[in-house]
Amino acid sequence: MRYRYSQKNGRAEKQAVIYSQDEHHIQFSDIDGSAFSVCSMLQKVGYETYIVGGAVRDLLLKRKPKDFDIATEARPPEIKRVIRNSRLIGRRFKLVHVFFGQKIIEVSTFRSIKDGTIGNTFGKIEEDVMRRDFTMNALFYDPVKQLLLDYVGGVNDIRAKTVKPIIPAGVIFKEDPVRMIRAVKYCAMAGWTLPAALYSKIRSQAPLLETVSPSRLTEEITKIIKSSSAPEIIKSLEDLNLFKYLQPAASALIKSDKAFAEKYFTSLAAPTEGKEKDGRVVSYLNGLIEDYLELATDWSLFTEKTAQDFYKETFKKIRAFIQPMNPPRAELEGAIRAIFTKQGLTVKKLRLQSRFSMRRGSRLVKNENQKDQ
Repeated sequence: MRYRYSQKNGRAEKQAVIYSQDEHHIQFSDIDGSAFSVCSMLQKVGYETYIVGGAVRDLLLKRKPKDFDIATEARPPEIKRVIRNSRLIGRRFKLVHVFFGQKIIEVSTFRSIKDGTIGNTFGKIEEDVMRRDFTMNALFYDPVKQLLLDYVGGVNDIRAKTVKPIIPAGVIFKEDPVRMIRAVKYCAMAGWTLPAALYSKIRSQAPLLETVSPSRLTEEITKIIKSSSAPEIIKSLEDLNLFKYLQPAASALIKSDKAFAEKYFTSLAAPTEGKEKDGRVVSYLNGLIEDYLELATDWSLFTEKTAQDFYKETFKKIRAFIQPMNPPRAELEGAIRAIFTKQGLTVKKLRLQSRFSMRRGSRLVKNENQKDQ
């Protein structure tokens, strides 16, 4: 084990632990080739560059990362000069997206703590690490040298299966309430238990989520339901009184209707987007809406004559049910049509906004169960 030092008042002080491959055990074969290329290109021209955040955490936990984000000392225009297949994005704090076909690698510049942990000033790696939420997400991995930098004891915390905030407890959730959701999510996905002090802090500060924009809440709930641990995460969020800020209608039904709650969590555990269940292509939204739609809908009212109005009414009902979540309309329509298909009722979309027609191979109006009654 080695250490990274800095000079302070004429003396060398330890800053970070440096883990070699024999110590951190991250397999090079698990590194995304595009992320490696970005790090290699920037390092070759002298810029300190690392894979950061959730990808490093997942690699240490022997899980396959969904995304590989990169942090570097290079400023956005410098990154763009080095990597041609890239684009600057953002206004106040610019990021760089590097394109490899359909894949995007996001590259950010180290940020300063000059304006707190949510400011938009460029800084040094020593500052950038102190802006990150929890120690498990504040690790820097160099895929070229296969070295892992740990400024905050994140490796030991992961091995101890604990979530430890970097930002002071009195500030971390007030600055960004979404950090509460992420803390719960990380624990649930890893099968850990929140430390008592952190559990108490989150439970008491849950109302802070009222100030979060619908777009950010949509982003968080979408990530959760697309994960393989959605039921565990949502049960934990419900226990901490957080889920009612993400899905208030569903949270109320979970509390009041045990049968609904059981079916709801079963649906969340079902295959998500891109997979099939019972011969149907399943949207990531199905788990959120299917059980409510079946509970709140009288399918016998669906006839060829009233098809369009029935569908419009159903769409409005579901849109209200999932608020403040606001997914793209096309995605929500697709999920609702898939559930109609399950009932033996196929709705064909003619226009995005409102016009629909029925396709009836056997001219069934009711589902199979209703037909036999």
